[in-house]
Amino acid sequence: MHGSPALHEDVRPLEFLIGAWRGEGAGRYPTINPFTYGEEVRFWHIGRPFLVYSQATWSLDDGSPMHGETGFWRPKPEARLEVVLAHPSGVVEVEEGSLAVDRGAIRIELATITVGQTTTAKPVDALTRSFRGEGDSLSYSVGMAAVGQTLQHHLGAELRRVGG
Repeated sequence: MHGSPALHEDVRPLEFLIGAWRGEGAGRYPTINPFTYGEEVRFWHIGRPFLVYSQATWSLDDGSPMHGETGFWRPKPEARLEVVLAHPSGVVEVEEGSLAVDRGAIRIELATITVGQTTTAKPVDALTRSFRGEGDSLSYSVGMAAVGQTLQHHLGAELRRVGG
């Protein structure tokens, strides 16, 4: 491939996300000890009607790797959004939701419609994700129902744009 492909018109509502984001977050769940983490997220395009996404986190205590995800964000008509993510823990999530852009601020609400799991993955029943972005700031909250627990807050982070 030579040069950068043109941004696909369908991806324009998500253009704000393109680039690298870095920051810190905190997590909790009834079955684990609370924790803090560093995070880097990248969104990019290849000229097709989706964004490619990757995420990596590490412990703020000792720098050790914690989690990662990779997948695709697929904007659809009528301000809808489909997201497909794979986790190294053996979980694959398919989420759908809404996308709103108002005066430069972006708001995204997602919920799983399907969670696939390998036979050795811990059981995950549902996930939700809420994103808010404006300028060089992006924040999110993740809810999770897993390992016999009801849907509840699991993760939250504040990220800053570090590259375009």
